[in-house]
Amino acid sequence: MTDALRWRKSTYSGGGDGNTCVEIAPLPTRVAVRDSKAPTRAVLTFPASSFTAFIASVRCPGAVR
Repeated sequence: MTDALRWRKSTYSGGGDGNTCVEIAPLPTRVAVRDSKAPTRAVLTFPASSFTAFIASVRCPGAVR
């Protein structure tokens, strides 16, 4: 399953510690998440709406939703 997905990492990830982040891949109704340091290990999936809400809260932590 994970080989066919189009994984991407944040553009904020650079060298050094920037390589220790997560990668995401869109699915039809979910978002897959994996550890970029261990891409062949477990993959978590979340409903797309929940993942979108999570990202919104991370971008604006003081906002109430």
